[in-house]
Amino acid sequence: MSVRLKLALTIFATGLVTALAVLATVVVAFQRFEHETAFQRSSAFLSRVVATYDNLFELHERHPDDFQTLLKNLVLFEADTQLYLLDTEGRVLASTGSVVLPPDFRVAMGPVRQAASTTPSPYVMGDDPERMDADAVVAARALSRRAIRGDQPIAGYLYLVCHKEGLPASRWQALRSAFARPAMGLIVAIMTLTTLLAALVIASVTRPLERLTSAVAALSMRGLDKEALQEGAAEAQPLLPPATRDEFGQLTLAFGAMLTTLRQQWDALRRLDHFRREAVSNLSHDLRSPLTATTACLETLQARWAGDPTRDDDLRMAEMALRNTRNAARMVQALGDLATLDEPSFRLRTEVVDLTELVADVGARFAERAAQRGVALDALHRDQPVAAAVDIELFERALANLVDNALKFCGPGSRITLCADAEGGEVAVTVADTGPGIPAADLPHLFDRFYQARQTVAPATGEGGKGLGLAIVKRIAELHGGRVEVLSAPGEGTRVHLYLPRDLPNAAR
Repeated sequence: MSVRLKLALTIFATGLVTALAVLATVVVAFQRFEHETAFQRSSAFLSRVVATYDNLFELHERHPDDFQTLLKNLVLFEADTQLYLLDTEGRVLASTGSVVLPPDFRVAMGPVRQAASTTPSPYVMGDDPERMDADAVVAARALSRRAIRGDQPIAGYLYLVCHKEGLPASRWQALRSAFARPAMGLIVAIMTLTTLLAALVIASVTRPLERLTSAVAALSMRGLDKEALQEGAAEAQPLLPPATRDEFGQLTLAFGAMLTTLRQQWDALRRLDHFRREAVSNLSHDLRSPLTATTACLETLQARWAGDPTRDDDLRMAEMALRNTRNAARMVQALGDLATLDEPSFRLRTEVVDLTELVADVGARFAERAAQRGVALDALHRDQPVAAAVDIELFERALANLVDNALKFCGPGSRITLCADAEGGEVAVTVADTGPGIPAADLPHLFDRFYQARQTVAPATGEGGKGLGLAIVKRIAELHGGRVEVLSAPGEGTRVHLYLPRDLPNAAR
């Protein structure tokens, strides 16, 4: 869901809730107004009755039938009301209702006393003797006898109940005219106002964000390279919204400052990276000649002293120097290869080949060395060819590094298995061994440059011993648009999967 839609729905929901709240408030206010009006009218009516007839209890005791007629005449012009005479305990002594109440019927005295109190009250809800399942607006007045006894100043109460009858058609029509139409008009007005506010807020909020997003997308497509920056710098700045004094203006200024910093840092990183690659490449190139000359001299001395028993000590020292010189030469060669592979201008020379045949060739190359170490090396052959577009020289280099790394850590009696399989749109080349495995702490760093795993198992020999062999494998996989995964545990061997796409991405061709 987009930000615009979220904002629109939020504002629309807020307006709807506000309109419903206003409608509910009006309904409650109207109902309260009805209750207060009925209570005030009823209280005023009872006050006039009590002021006119100060001997109601005597009339009821002397002439019950005439008193009943008097009560009915009193409420003759008070629609939807009933009048009751109560004693001090709430017992109904006389009423104007048509419902025959059971003997000793009583009403709750709390609302009666509250209605009869001199303390002002908006309205009082009490019992309706004819409908005891619902409250009604009630009014009451305390009655006294003419001859007041000191132990009973209040003889009873005159109790009036306003029934909750349905409004007649005329009042419903008045209610619709006075309430429904204004309420609907208010709702429509609120919804229209919130819609306009939603459009205004959405436009003011999302327009600068949209322009910032467009600027980020444009810069993401161009990248931060110097050529891309020079090409797109004149076009990127107009994409940014003008810096205003609100939070969006601050965000725009912060984004521009961040972009400037990123450009400067990226340019500095590119210069440092170029200097590093150039320095490593030059150093590798400069060291090859003296290392090659040193190797040739040591090989000459080794051949010259081979048949002279008096030179046995010198011969052992020459062999040690020759071994270390060759290791240094291989490491220098690996550094130069990594520098070359890291060059942005480097491109693969790809061919579509059967990886099963390449796996078999690499297996045959290491077969003699594996046999000398007592390790069984098997290159599995699949019935179906596993074709993929690869740089043959680089791919063989990566696979050879994996096999060489496995041989260094596998003791006599171990087994190394090579195979190639097709898995959907990818091909998987696997080098599995039954060696000692790799500790869990070393797995995340295996392909880091100059990181040496399992240092106590094998000596630092060549590029593999210095943490460059697997780094070269990872870089070759990345150039092919693939990845490398390692599954291993101590005592359970190691499986290295080299995943490559069947078709190379355009950038690697």
